[in-house]
Amino acid sequence: MKGLARCLGWLAAVLLPASGALALEPAERVANFPTGTLVLETSGDRCLRINVRFADTPERQSQGLMFIEQMDEFEGMYFRYAPPSEINMWMKNTYIPLDMVFVRADQRIARIAFNTTPFSETRISSGGPVSGVLELNGGFAGRWRLRAGNRVLLVE
Repeated sequence: MKGLARCLGWLAAVLLPASGALALEPAERVANFPTGTLVLETSGDRCLRINVRFADTPERQSQGLMFIEQMDEFEGMYFRYAPPSEINMWMKNTYIPLDMVFVRADQRIARIAFNTTPFSETRISSGGPVSGVLELNGGFAGRWRLRAGNRVLLVE
């Protein structure tokens, strides 16, 4: 709980009105996706603020990050699922490698698929019921020491 309290204190200190300007390119591919913020608790004694686009409808979930050529370091896409269920993702038409962070209903990371392969149609499983999947640039989870059990706080 100490780590989460630290993250919440940090969040209160840094949350300013969001500009909503995310750098996903080409931006028109995701222009209609809602935006928000989440905070990641890391194993490296840090809290990271991530600007996200929400894939919150079946149509947006089908599209995801397909055809996106570039994404900033602290930017991602969050897929929501209710009720929690086992999820299978793939990288069809996805140009950039991604780290897929599978998030349980208790807001803890269940597992991470590291550096997924662009254009692959191989299924990437959550390995159990999850309520969300956070997609980040490939290598992000390793650089920032994300691990199973770390917390993900949706701020929106």
